[in-house]
Amino acid sequence: MTPAILELVLMTIVTAATPLIIAAIGELVTERAGVLNLGVEGMMIVGAALGFAAAYLSGSPLIGALAGMAAGMVLAALFGLLTVGLAINQVAAGLALTIVGVGLSGLLGAGYVGLKRDAPPHLYIPYLSDLPFVGKLVFGQDAFVYGSFVLVAAVAWYLTRTRAGLALRAIGDNHHSAHALGLPVRRTRFLAILFGGACAGMAGAYLSIAYTPFWSPGMTAGRGWIALALVVFSSWRPWRVVLGALLFGGATVLQLHAQAASLGLPGQLLSAVPYLATIAALMVLSIGARRKSAAPAALGQPFVAPR
Repeated sequence: MTPAILELVLMTIVTAATPLIIAAIGELVTERAGVLNLGVEGMMIVGAALGFAAAYLSGSPLIGALAGMAAGMVLAALFGLLTVGLAINQVAAGLALTIVGVGLSGLLGAGYVGLKRDAPPHLYIPYLSDLPFVGKLVFGQDAFVYGSFVLVAAVAWYLTRTRAGLALRAIGDNHHSAHALGLPVRRTRFLAILFGGACAGMAGAYLSIAYTPFWSPGMTAGRGWIALALVVFSSWRPWRVVLGALLFGGATVLQLHAQAASLGLPGQLLSAVPYLATIAALMVLSIGARRKSAAPAALGQPFVAPR
């Protein structure tokens, strides 16, 4: 494999990993607050539909990204009202959110199926972007890719270096003790849910605005579920999310190259390789994990303030 081809493959892996990084880091913050939102897939697909529609009509990928974020936040707010406000079962609410999102995206994006638009421009720095092997990989990506890494760094700093981040983690570990100390449990969880929705919506918008770029029903193809698995894979640590996303992105690109090489294997089997790789990674992690779980202790538990 020549250096030019290797550079192209690595760039493809990074772009395939970008929506997973964005969606998973938002879900990580939500789960750190003690809320399990299984509606990531639904928020992503609605963000993809509205993000593409807004970008197509306005001609601006920025407006498309903001529209995708807004769509994800609206669905997340509905989820938050149900789980934080009414304290209903988080698993049931998340599954319902995914079902609603898939159906709603098909309705909202019906008029945009088959339409295409130009992808966002990639960064170009004279001399640096022309460097062999690393030029386009490091200095030739679009704004979404760089933004995803900035987002991971910001979340890692927030969770470990700020008072608000430590309070969020405390709420996720023991919401009753946090409430007794005067921490705003419901408000913190609701804001974390909104942040997760915004990230899921942006991840979906990236798929339809930059990664393809076009809208097609079901184009998330289970990436929302993979993002949920990546949070577990990362042991709820932001930078490990990047490693897991790159693993899935690499498996995705490799199966595409395998199909192009006509190895004689069924295309359906090759398409399942990225998901099988994710399951295998989770199994290995589970076998080698310590007895004490790294998950927030109050994850998935509804909070009802004592009277």
